[in-house]
Amino acid sequence: MPTRSARTAWTGSLQDGNGKVELASSQAGTYDVSFPKRSAEEAGGATSPEELIAAAHSACYAMALSGEIARAGGTPQALDVSADVSLGEDPAGGFKLTGITLKVRGEVDGLDADGFATAAQAAKEGCPVSKALTGVEITLDAALES
Repeated sequence: MPTRSARTAWTGSLQDGNGKVELASSQAGTYDVSFPKRSAEEAGGATSPEELIAAAHSACYAMALSGEIARAGGTPQALDVSADVSLGEDPAGGFKLTGITLKVRGEVDGLDADGFATAAQAAKEGCPVSKALTGVEITLDAALES
């Protein structure tokens, strides 16, 4: 299996510095990062590790769920997956990820609501990004749409 890479060029201190993170493997883009924008309510045009983790988690989960639906005998027509990753203070000092919420709405042929919920939970547990983030509470909000 492949390895994917990203790199960050950083200058300055934590509070006054900034950087650029590059999606090196795909060359899909280079994005600004800074700690003040990372810890603010508004991103101000910069990305953050939490947003990048959310992107990775939502994409990975969508793929995992598509596979679980097929294993359960269904056919996914459309999956809308979002991931919200929260940053907060760590009682031990510094900061930590305080939670992740996965939300999925699906249009699926061949599964009822219970079958979809079972597939959604299995995907949460089997998704490689979920497995990598086992130290963070991950909640799931999954529902079929008509």
